[in-house]
Parts: sequence; structure tokens; C-alpha cells
Amino acid sequence: MRRRDLLLSPLALAASSLSLASPATARTAADDLRFFRILTGSAAATAFPIGTLVASAISNPAGSRPCDRGGSCGVPGLIAVALTSAGSVANLAAIANESIESGFAQADLVYSAYNGEGFYFRRTRFPNLRVIANLYPETVHLVARRGSGIQDIRDLVGKTVSIDRAGSGTRFNAEIILNAYGVRLSQIKVAELDPGEASDRLTRGEIDAFFVIAAYPAQIVADLTEKQGATVVPLATRAIEAALKRHRFFSREVIPANSYAGVPETETLSIGMQWVVAESADAGLVYDIVSALWQPASRKILDGGHVKAQQIRRDTALSGLSTPLHFGAERYYREAGLLS
Repeated sequence: MRRRDLLLSPLALAASSLSLASPATARTAADDLRFFRILTGSAAATAFPIGTLVASAISNPAGSRPCDRGGSCGVPGLIAVALTSAGSVANLAAIANESIESGFAQADLVYSAYNGEGFYFRRTRFPNLRVIANLYPETVHLVARRGSGIQDIRDLVGKTVSIDRAGSGTRFNAEIILNAYGVRLSQIKVAELDPGEASDRLTRGEIDAFFVIAAYPAQIVADLTEKQGATVVPLATRAIEAALKRHRFFSREVIPANSYAGVPETETLSIGMQWVVAESADAGLVYDIVSALWQPASRKILDGGHVKAQQIRRDTALSGLSTPLHFGAERYYREAGLLS
């Protein structure tokens, strides 16, 4: 992991020793602490701040006050850290080769990677991926610069558009959406920028639009609409029906009016964000992590952070799953009566 990624985590000092740790959950000889890393996405997107909330909910470092006295209620001795990354595709590769403990990834890519379909057709498939939980819906945003003349996705023809970096789930889905509207990559001036850099370039007028998949309200989009007069382009015409029928991981979503300054109610698409581990992950630890995530004390942490974290609910933890659960997670959900 790059040093700057670790510095972004609130538990970075504790996690800095992980750079040379083994792929398995690391332990220190001194106090038997266990470290558990969660790859998320760009620091400018939604997955990272939500990852920090999830990490806080499941952590319980040695010496913490007891849960019943207002202290940590996570897994005893566990320190979880959220790390930034290039996105879903990169996260899944790291999980599959067991160089990281866990990560967030879009449901479409988890399914494709496990089955060797879609984006992973004729690529290496990852049959050792397992899911801990479905977390929250990620919203497709197509952000356009003020004065760009972009009101419909077909207006992107001839424009400079960032579709995110290679290896990101955003790029994969941007290509699907463009294709659904009959827009070929050769018809636009493609930029390959992460959301943070794309935002900077849009502000400077160097690009006209960019795709970002993040739960609304995404801070990066809010800043652009409020300070730069940018807008969010709707994905609402009949052309998108083909994408919905062929790619069932997409769901329709409506961004409510005033979620962003000056942006009216906007129809778009969403994709579930899932928490993934390798099949080899310790079943007892995964069981404890899932138990900690869904205990009542975690609700206060999730509800007190990013608004989208409020949608992380146990009753939707199994929604949209088409990839097997990890054994430890399956045990928890079965005991909780959510699996027969």
C-alpha cells in the first residue's frame, strides 16, 4: 500500500506496520492485536468514508472501554483500517490473490469476477471470492461542466470525458452506459482520471464531463455543483432499457431534488456495493466481524456518519447476492434467521 493511502486512514498509525504483514490477518507478539484491512476506492468517492465507519464499528483495540460502558463494541483485539484504492476491479484482484484481507466492490463486478463473465470474460476468473454483506447502493453520476452544452448523454460526442482509470468499476459501467446510448469511445475524447483529478480538471475547464459512481450526496459532486455550477446529466431515456435488461445488476434510482445545489430531481442508475473476502479467510473471524457489524451499537456509528451509511441494514445484507457467502457470514445469517 502507498504511504499516502495509509495516511488517509484514521487508524493509520496503528496500521503502518501492515506494509510488510503477511496476507493473513496480522498479529503483534506484544499484545496479540489483529489488523484487518478494507480496500475501498478513491478518497474523493463514497466508499472510503463509509469504509472508515465500518472499520470503526468492527474495531475493538486492546485497552478500550467495555462495550456496556460506552466503549468499543467491535471484535476484541481487532483494529480494522479502511484504505483507498483504484476501485472495485483492483480490490477484487487483491482479495483473490490474498494480498489483502477484504474490500468493497460493486455487485456487478463481484458476480462477473466469480463467474468469469462480462468484464472478466476471457480474463482470469476469481472463484475464491466470497461475500460478507451487501452494504448500500452506489449511484451513477455523470457530472457535466457549466457551459459544456451537455444535457443528454448523446451530447458527449466530441467532448472530453473522463471514464475513470483502467481497473475501476466506474469505467466498466461507463462503457456499458455509453454503448446503451449508441455512443462509441472513439466518438469522445477519453480521459482516464480518478474522480479527484477529474474534478480538478473540470474546474479548470480541461474536461467537459466525468463519470463517478458514488452514493449520493457525494461530496465531490456537491462541491462542483455549488461552487462551479456543474450539473448531473440524467440517464432516463428508453435507450437505457437495453442496459437494464441485459445487465440486471443495475437498478433505477432517482436523486432527489436539491441533493445538489441547483440540480432538479434526476433519474439515473445504481449498483449495490458489497463487502468481499477470500474463501480462505478465517471463518471464526468473519463470523465475529459480521456479528459486530450488525450489533445495535454499530447502528449509532453508521447513522452518525455519511448519509448513505444509514442504508447499511441487516435486513438488506443479502439483497442482490449472486456470489456465495463466506462460511463465517453464512453461519451468522443462518443463526439470525435470515437464511433457511
